[in-house]
Amino acid sequence: MSSVALRNDTLIEIATFLVRRWSENDKIIVTMSSNKVNETRMKENKVILTPVLDYNGDEFSRYRQFRTAAWYESMKIKNCEKILSNDHAFGFLLNAIERRRIEMVGRKIWKGMDEELIFNYSWQWIYRPLLNNLLGKSKIVEGFYQQFLFGDVKGEMQPSHFERVVKASDFAKEILDEAIENNYGTEWIEKHIPKILTILDIDPLITIPLSVPLKGPGMMVMPQDFEKAVQKITKNLESELGEIDQKKTIEGKEVAKEFNLMKEETKKNENKGLIPETIGIQIPNATNVDETKIYDQDLISNLKNRFREWKTGWKEEHVLTGEEFDEETYIEGFHKPFIHDVKKSIKSRIVILLDHSSSVSDQQTEYKKATIGLCEVLSFLNVNFSVYAFNTVDRQVVCWLVKPAEMKWNNSAAKRLAQISANGGTPLAEVYDRMLPVLTSKKPDIFLTLSDGEPADANAVKMILKSYKSLGIKMTAIGVGRDTFSATSIANNLKYLGYDKVLAVSRLPDIPNRVLSILSDN
Repeated sequence: MSSVALRNDTLIEIATFLVRRWSENDKIIVTMSSNKVNETRMKENKVILTPVLDYNGDEFSRYRQFRTAAWYESMKIKNCEKILSNDHAFGFLLNAIERRRIEMVGRKIWKGMDEELIFNYSWQWIYRPLLNNLLGKSKIVEGFYQQFLFGDVKGEMQPSHFERVVKASDFAKEILDEAIENNYGTEWIEKHIPKILTILDIDPLITIPLSVPLKGPGMMVMPQDFEKAVQKITKNLESELGEIDQKKTIEGKEVAKEFNLMKEETKKNENKGLIPETIGIQIPNATNVDETKIYDQDLISNLKNRFREWKTGWKEEHVLTGEEFDEETYIEGFHKPFIHDVKKSIKSRIVILLDHSSSVSDQQTEYKKATIGLCEVLSFLNVNFSVYAFNTVDRQVVCWLVKPAEMKWNNSAAKRLAQISANGGTPLAEVYDRMLPVLTSKKPDIFLTLSDGEPADANAVKMILKSYKSLGIKMTAIGVGRDTFSATSIANNLKYLGYDKVLAVSRLPDIPNRVLSILSDN
């Protein structure tokens, strides 16, 4: 595997460009999700791709599979009238035939894909399960899928069942040929699925537990095994795809040019401008981290929509009377519990410190999602901000630099956040002490700490807070609790330490809103 991991933002950018080009639809949005198989949602103009890390092989092999998957989804957009779910036999069979149809239609325009298709088929063959390991009707459905798409089956099945599989596969090929010859589409093929179900003797609604064929990068595949797979696929599909150079297929030189450019760009940008700022502050350095798991796109979209007017200077302000009542502000004893929209720009420079002690371990994913949402909206509003976090590693307190103020928020920063695990206590005084030299030189307007517990040494925190405040830095904190009572209790304890302002949050998705309220008040 290459030492330079491909960034997901770079991958999404190139995938979006390719999908829009291949599909001839400039409205398509491309995202990635480990929870879904490659999927196209036609009504939403959305393509969801399996992340590169979920494929097998070296980094270049995984990229080629990811790229070919994007091509298939593009061909669906361009050539399918509908896309059914793979969860049941009817949709699974239809999609199998549709895959080959859109492939054959697409190849007429994109002839350069032939080598990539063979390469991808070879990996797909490796991923497919042995029929020996399947039971009942699932074995018959999988047998059809393999026979139809690969020209062979993996493992053994009853002779009578195999006869059904071959007969159904031959019929499907006849249907496919007629569809290609007459330019028939999805709905025409759909009409013939009942006959295939009859031949296979299966119910159209039986559940198909084979929607995710990938085994993941942990599965060991030797080069010679992959070469054998390429030989087999080439032999079985040469009647449809024509003569294929196996060596060129394995090398993939044309796609390699594109891949190498992406790697160079990633290498340039991954940690550009990042240097340890002081002793005791470290930088998370893993690059093969899947940060998509901590991205809540709905939360981010909602936040951006809510604060879109802030781009022109609008914000929320707490007032004595109004239409929107803030319950937690009222419980905190704040004398202005209502929210009112006013026009004001955000010019404050803010430093955010995230508590990653063990007390947040059971909800750290949601905690990070809220943090990502906050960072995305701060970046959206062009706010000058930096992000730090702390935890305990090998019994040593570590302060992590996630995003410096001079760098834009990007996928690399999200990767750094994603790899910080929740562990240890809450040694706030020690962390503040390590950060003091940095903030003394940079002098932000606001230093915000998010914490869900009491510090290990309250008196030490009080003393060092005075040092920060003497620099003109407004020390603020948000107490994060599991309900309104615990949140306000934590916030009250933090007030005792001498912060300039303390707020409470009982719902993690509310963190971005609370932070923005602090910025607007400053």
